[in-house]
Amino acid sequence: MALIVQKYGGTSMGSVERIEHVASKVASFIARGDRVVVVVSAMSGETDRLLKLAKSINPRGNQREFDQIAATGEQVTIGLLALALEKQGLKSRSYTGPQVAIRTDSAHMKARIQSIDADKLLADCAAGIVPVVAGFQGIDATGSVTTLGRGGSDTTGVALAAALKADECQIYTDVDGVYTTDPRVEPKARRLDRITFEEMLEMASLGSKVLQIRSVEFAGKYKVPLRVLSTFVEGPGTLITLDEETKVEDPLISGIAFNRDEAQLTVEGVPDRPGIAAAILGPIGDANIEIDMIVQNVAADATTDFTFTVNRVDYDRALEVAKKVAAELGAKGVRSALDIVKVSLVGVGMRSHAGIASQMFKALAAEGINIRMISTSEIKISVVISDKYLELAVRTLHKAFGLEGATA
Repeated sequence: MALIVQKYGGTSMGSVERIEHVASKVASFIARGDRVVVVVSAMSGETDRLLKLAKSINPRGNQREFDQIAATGEQVTIGLLALALEKQGLKSRSYTGPQVAIRTDSAHMKARIQSIDADKLLADCAAGIVPVVAGFQGIDATGSVTTLGRGGSDTTGVALAAALKADECQIYTDVDGVYTTDPRVEPKARRLDRITFEEMLEMASLGSKVLQIRSVEFAGKYKVPLRVLSTFVEGPGTLITLDEETKVEDPLISGIAFNRDEAQLTVEGVPDRPGIAAAILGPIGDANIEIDMIVQNVAADATTDFTFTVNRVDYDRALEVAKKVAAELGAKGVRSALDIVKVSLVGVGMRSHAGIASQMFKALAAEGINIRMISTSEIKISVVISDKYLELAVRTLHKAFGLEGATA
């Protein structure tokens, strides 16, 4: 008998029929003797609808009130699923985040979990009751409802699994696991049986939309076995686990991630002197704009070109700040580009094998794909290329590293 936390996303809860399907899945686990705690998202599109409604009244309103409104989406689905479980002949009880006592800080719309009282849920499980918990939400020290940001229900599920010391946290979504790359770009992409927390964290941060980054961080920190499965297709899914639990013969590269939401800025002709990087990037950071990749090239005339990338939604603000900084520093000007994408190889095998980068660069060069920027870490190599080559680059690298037959 296992204790399992199951999280179902918005597509899984998108209609009455789908909610009843989720109830039948939960019932099948109970029938085999498992104890199950369920975490659910709002119906697909409901949170966006609620926030759009709020912003139509006051787009710059108090974020506390936005949280109060957004949190109601999950309150509907927990009640509906509890009723559907009763229809299956099970005892069930629904809980909002505050009712479970998921305590957070007071950063509305992006709150972080501080503690969880698991006693109530454990007591329910012992009494044969299936708890259904609202994801994405909690309560702060003042008693106000908070929300955890986009994808926050994943984090709720993992955090509950950690607090309950669950045997596994299962994330049910509309895909049947983590793939070597996006099957919509490379139809030969294969589902991975297993991937490490580190690799999944890199893939999530690089554009893979399967899991929220914070949920993977949480799972890795508290060593919660995490499994991604499909609500609609039966199968083993992908297990996300510790590095040391992987097999020695696992492939060098586990997957290829990409991000279309990149923008590139270059401050040209900056005086090459100590502190220049801080002078440029400091004001960007002060504007609450996250910087991704950075390259600095020193010219023969003792000036430097300073290139960096930001998320495309921050492009306009970043360009404005960069132009102001360029003028203050006496730089030649600012160039920018929106026609770029980032493509990344991810794999723990890079730690112990040389030549991965050169193999990547040769494969791209053979297809006439020019690399604009390069960034590396222990288990990742990222390149910035022209967006028109995205699909060609992904397919080329997928084949070059033998991922078509990967089952990790």
